[in-house]
Amino acid sequence: MKTRRNFLRKTLLGLSSTPVLPTWLRATPTSTPGAITNTIPSVSPNPVAQKHRNLFNGDTCIYFYNPEYSQPEDFTLKRVINPRTGKLNNTPTLVGGPFSVKSIHWYVDLLADSGIDTFIINANASRAWYPSKTMPSLLDGYKRGDRDFFRAHATSQGFKDQEAMEAYLDWLVSFMNLYQDLLDAGVDWLAETPKACRRRKISPWVSIRMNDMHGARNFEGSFFNTPLLTQKEMRLKNNWYGYYNSPTRQGLNYERQEVRDFMFAQIREVVEDYDFEGLELDWWRLPLCCEPNASPQTVAMMTDWFRQIRALTERQARKTGRPFPLGMRIPGRLEILKEIGLDVVTLCQEGTLDFIAPSGFWCTTWDMPYDTLRKQVGDRVAIYGVIEDAPNTLATTDRARDYTQAMRYLSASPELMRANAAGKLAMGADGIEWYNFACTDQPRLPGQKADYSVIKDIHQLDSLRGRPKHYSFGIGGQLNNYLPYELPAQLPAILYNNAHHAFKLAMCAEPIQAGMELVVQIIVKADDDVTFLPVSVNSSWPNTKRECVESLLFPCGPLTHFTKDHVGHIFRFPVSLVRDGWNEVLVENAGKNPVTVVCIELAIRPKTD
Repeated sequence: MKTRRNFLRKTLLGLSSTPVLPTWLRATPTSTPGAITNTIPSVSPNPVAQKHRNLFNGDTCIYFYNPEYSQPEDFTLKRVINPRTGKLNNTPTLVGGPFSVKSIHWYVDLLADSGIDTFIINANASRAWYPSKTMPSLLDGYKRGDRDFFRAHATSQGFKDQEAMEAYLDWLVSFMNLYQDLLDAGVDWLAETPKACRRRKISPWVSIRMNDMHGARNFEGSFFNTPLLTQKEMRLKNNWYGYYNSPTRQGLNYERQEVRDFMFAQIREVVEDYDFEGLELDWWRLPLCCEPNASPQTVAMMTDWFRQIRALTERQARKTGRPFPLGMRIPGRLEILKEIGLDVVTLCQEGTLDFIAPSGFWCTTWDMPYDTLRKQVGDRVAIYGVIEDAPNTLATTDRARDYTQAMRYLSASPELMRANAAGKLAMGADGIEWYNFACTDQPRLPGQKADYSVIKDIHQLDSLRGRPKHYSFGIGGQLNNYLPYELPAQLPAILYNNAHHAFKLAMCAEPIQAGMELVVQIIVKADDDVTFLPVSVNSSWPNTKRECVESLLFPCGPLTHFTKDHVGHIFRFPVSLVRDGWNEVLVENAGKNPVTVVCIELAIRPKTD
């Protein structure tokens, strides 16, 4: 009979067992008879960071977003008559086909030509998105054109009227038929990915989402959800509070053996049955593991489970003769993760994990403390700076088309990409991992397109110095923050009379001879009474000379200006003030009335008179 005592005994034994580093990371031991040795073996620096520096993380839809790019001879965008309504569609519709394997190879070619050395392909949401043999797949039971297969999911998406929902179903059927094209042709797109990578000498890794909640609004009806997630007793109960959206926090509870067995089966399938050579466990989709305030026994149980995954990847490494790194994409607040059962520090220090990729949920981070993380996890672990596709949730406008977006798409701006990478590398990140990059192209907005050419060599800090950059800050209290796992946001901040506040972000130093200047833009509410707003950088004497503007420091695709709610005040400084690592922007309110600092943005750009 299984008893709590037996469970604890087994768990504690697992915790106390000596961790075994992967064979490809072990150092030759040197010891003196009778000498005291460390519990954790001494190892050489992690070779993962030597080979894998410019990583691209693609989700399960990465090949399917824009087939008009990858198969222009087969797909076009047209205004067509909708057969359901008999009317002309409001927006261009993707027509043509079928979708084929050449789109996969086209996209991998694009990444290789852009300097990517490692492609991390995501295999699942709640269900497998590939034709899995071990777990439910996304389109199990689907017949081409069956709108009712998706209807339960669509009804839970909050559409205001029936026509909007039917239009969504039109799109969803069309999109999922691209996957069906490959199934009908007998193509497993997940298996095709490492083939395309090896043809272009890119390292193929796979990413598993550990608790994806895209179907959370309808657990029983959404086609996204695995049957295990529909069982209430398998879901978490205490991961939300206040007015947070509770369905998206009712993920699978890893305290249940059934959940761990289910996820391990999929992990084993992608490791053993596919030709990958690295595994990322994605805990940012979503950071839901065990109930909060996890006990030491629960943390030990999860740590032991990750050791089993390490043993799995080690067996595969021995089988193929190639290293098989194991890591996690995670929030940067490691202490909070331990509260839900994820002891990242121990996993790193004992050698179970080879890399971590700390990030924000949807908005990229500008102040990730890589220096502190390095002290926590040790020198042998590769730490990647993750560049997400939104700089923050500052709404901006395309004045030419009278169009406003709730957030910019970072990969449409070379300056934003360079600045975000430069700050991360200057803080000690071992390389860059791109995430949600293709989301820029997905909505097919005029003038907005991801710039893949900027990716090349962006992991090399010296290649970024002396080039135009656009830095920004994260903004708290917005839709795309996932609390409490996000880094605490520095902005917005209210400055009262005779108050000042210091803000910090990571930047890289610039060569003085490059002829650049530093421009600081303080973005405030448009109706604030701004009289004196001195600004200093890294303890320079406060600069009171400012210019009020309505435009961004650099355009981001078609987006060029603030909305009517905000204005910017720009201050110019010598570029010599900028340091590698942490930089301080100090803002004073020397006026009489409160000022709300909504955001701060900085430009490194050619000096002007």
